[in-house]
Formats: sequence, structure tokens, C-alpha cells
Amino acid sequence: MPLRSDRPAQSVLVHEADDLRVVNGANLGDSLSFADELDLDDIYELGPRARTRRLALVMDGDGPFTIGEGSELGTPGAAVHLDSCLTLMPASGNVAEVLIFVETDAEGCVAAVYAMPLAHLVPRTGYALVGIDRTGARQRFAQAACVSFTRGTRITMATGAQVPVEALSPGDMVLTRDDGPQPLRWIGHTTMRAIGEFAPVRITAGTLNNADDLLVSPDHRLFIYQRDDTLGAGRREVLVRARHLVNGDSVRIETGGHVDYVQLLFDHHQIIYAEGIAAETMLLDPRTRPALPEGAAAEIAPDGDHAARAHLQFEISRALLDHPNAADLLKRASTR
Repeated sequence: MPLRSDRPAQSVLVHEADDLRVVNGANLGDSLSFADELDLDDIYELGPRARTRRLALVMDGDGPFTIGEGSELGTPGAAVHLDSCLTLMPASGNVAEVLIFVETDAEGCVAAVYAMPLAHLVPRTGYALVGIDRTGARQRFAQAACVSFTRGTRITMATGAQVPVEALSPGDMVLTRDDGPQPLRWIGHTTMRAIGEFAPVRITAGTLNNADDLLVSPDHRLFIYQRDDTLGAGRREVLVRARHLVNGDSVRIETGGHVDYVQLLFDHHQIIYAEGIAAETMLLDPRTRPALPEGAAAEIAPDGDHAARAHLQFEISRALLDHPNAADLLKRASTR
């Protein structure tokens, strides 16, 4: 089956349906499935040997998605539908959300079901199914993909002033790396429980030559210029995801409580400066577009999704950051 888009695949980490089974309830013994086959109050457990694997999705328009080449799961080119968002509750009461994806074959029949947890699931722990949301799944999927700054983060303006991100307004002129001063098109505000995919990463002061701590969403990409190619990336300019720099010390995940996230959208995907660190802004694509206010997407982004920018090709894989302290290595590479 041929792939239907030239867009690059985006990877998400998912469990196969068999990893989660009903241990008490109407569907005793059954694997996790799509919304129409589920019953509220069934209790699921994650198997002791369960692990997430990479599902590569090509996203083009409103869906369905297709499975990209190189995916660890599924058949390349097969259609994948985002079915629902489930809410699971363990005995502790700290709910966890799980997105359900359904792969279908050429005849439209279900070929596989995948579960993308938005919070850490603990093996051999009972999770009661307390919610099935068929309409809000796309928005939750989008929110998990939106790179965000946190309240208090200082952004460098076109004048050189440092302004807290929550004080910005559409139309404000912000300094960008590639296009100089540019007006903000839209600002999004969301408050999340700081768990799983929504737990922010703290880059402490001085780690990347930043004067103060920088707290960003885990997949936020930072732009770093190496004076020499210390990482072996084949170029001096690189984009690095915040989560790939976590070392438990100078770069750590902040779990617990709630976090106020702010998304900054420009006419084009940009690199701006936050606490002195060059960092990306929101990338508008088929996955993130549902995060925009309903009915306002055409007004906010009249030119459609962001076209590929040259700097997007600078992202490096986690494998190149397989170092006891990649952040320290990057700091030294950028200041030699």
C-alpha cells in the first residue's frame, strides 16, 4: 500500500492492545480495544513485561493518519484512526489518560489497536476505566505535541527587552533568529497536570549558558550552535529536544502539581530566545492544528500549516546524545 503523503513521519510511543487486559469487570480477560467495545468500570492491568514501542505516523489533513516507513509497529501505508481518549483511575486516585489508535486494513477492518499513555502507567496496578471521550481526543493529541513555554519564562523582544511570556499579546514584536523582529500571531494558554507527556523539563541556570532556569515542555527543541561538531552530527547547528538532555541534575523532569503552559505561534515556525536560550516556537501542522480555538484556525493561520524551514533539518537523534551529560558537552561545544 503506497504512502499518501510526502510529509515526514512523527513518532509516538504506544502500547499494543494486549499489554493492557481486563482483570475485573464485564470484559474479563479481554485486551484494551476501541471505544465501542469498552465498558466503564472495567479494571485494566499493564502486563509486567509490557513496553512502549514506536509508532510512526504520517499526518496529512484531518486524517486518517498513515503508518510511516520504519515504524516498529503496524504496516507501512496502513490507515490509523485516532479513536478516543480514555481516563483510567488507579486506587491512588491520580487519573491517567490514554489515547486509542486503531489501524485498519484495505477493507476497513480493524487490524490492530494501540494505546498512547499521556501519563506513566505502573505494571500490575489496577486501573478502572472511568471515562471515554470520543470527541476530545484530537485536541489532547495536539496538546501533547505543542511545544510550550511556562509562566514566568522571559522572552527577548525586538527592542531587546525581556518580557514574561504570559505578558505577551498578539501583534507584539519578538526577536527571531532567522527573520529578525516578527509579530506574534496567536498565544495559547493551557494548564496541565505535570505528569507523563505533560511534565515539563527544567534546564537550570548556567547549564546551556542561560542566566536563569528555563522550564519548557519535554519535546521542546532547543537550537544550539557548536563551534566545532563535537556531537558528530555533520553540522555545527543542531536542534535538541529538552527531554533528551535530562540527566536528573542540571536538567530534570519536574513532576507533580500543575503547570501553566504558553504556546507562541508566528506566521512561520521560528527560533526565538527564552532566558537567553534559542528555542523553537509552535510548529503548526496537521497534528497541532486542533489545539487552535475551534473555528478560528483560518483566521489565525490563513496560510495553512507551516512549510518546512531549513532549521527543522537540524534536529539530531537521541542516539547522538548518548553521553553521561550531554548538556555539559553541548555547553562546552558552544563556548570553545
